[in-house]
Amino acid sequence: MKKRNSYPPEFKTKVVLEILAETFTINELAAKYHISPVVLSRWKNEFLDRASEVFKKGPSEDAKELEEKKEHISALEQKIGQLTYEVD
Repeated sequence: MKKRNSYPPEFKTKVVLEILAETFTINELAAKYHISPVVLSRWKNEFLDRASEVFKKGPSEDAKELEEKKEHISALEQKIGQLTYEVD
């Protein structure tokens, strides 16, 4: 059974930009990087599908989620402080 390779986002971006530059075909780049053309096509499609997110206004979903988690941690810390005070 063949092990699945995991590639960092920076590498995927570099390869997709090469695809979009159209200097080489997907098949040529697949041979160059020893990655299936199907995988490269998937990376390209995902890149293009999500490209408009770069230009969206307001906080990203990740930023919203991070803020919610910070608030949750703060509430838990307050609860810990309250319970510690009650025990002492």
